[in-house]
Amino acid sequence: MSVFLDTSAFFALLNMDDRNHGRARAVWERLLSNGEDLRTSSYVVLETAATAQRRLGLGAARDFLLEMLPLVVVDWVTPELHDPAVASLLVAGRRDLSLVDCVSFELMRQKGTARAFTFDAHFGEQGFECLPSSPTQSAADSQAEREDRASSAQ
Repeated sequence: MSVFLDTSAFFALLNMDDRNHGRARAVWERLLSNGEDLRTSSYVVLETAATAQRRLGLGAARDFLLEMLPLVVVDWVTPELHDPAVASLLVAGRRDLSLVDCVSFELMRQKGTARAFTFDAHFGEQGFECLPSSPTQSAADSQAEREDRASSAQ
C-alpha cells in the first residue's frame, strides 16, 4: 500500500526545530522499516527543495534531494494531472489551498492512495488518512503553512 509524502512532512524531517520533527522522524523510520511504497509528486519536490533552501539553507535542500528523495518514487505532473487540479483549485475558491495540494489530491485519487504523510489538515478534509494520526490539526499549524505559502509566492 502506498503512502503519499507531502511537503509538510519532508520539511518537518529536515528541520530539527520544527514542532513536528520528532513525530515526523518516528513516522519516517516506521515507513522505511516496513518497506512502504513511498510516493510524492514533482510539484512537492519543487516546493520542498525551494522551501528547504530558503528557510534552512542549501545544505538542507541537498539533504532532501540526495538523501531522502532517492527513497521515494516521484510521480511527474503531466497536463492530465495538472489541469483537473487547477480546476479543483479554482472551484474551491480558498486562498489557503494551494495548487500543489490540489495536484497531490488528484494524484492520490488517480493512484488509489488513501494515506498521506503530512501535517497539512487539507489532506484530512479531503478524506485521506493522515500520518501521523491526529484528530485535528491546530490552527497554529495551518496558519504557519499559509504564511509559508504566502512568502513562497513573493
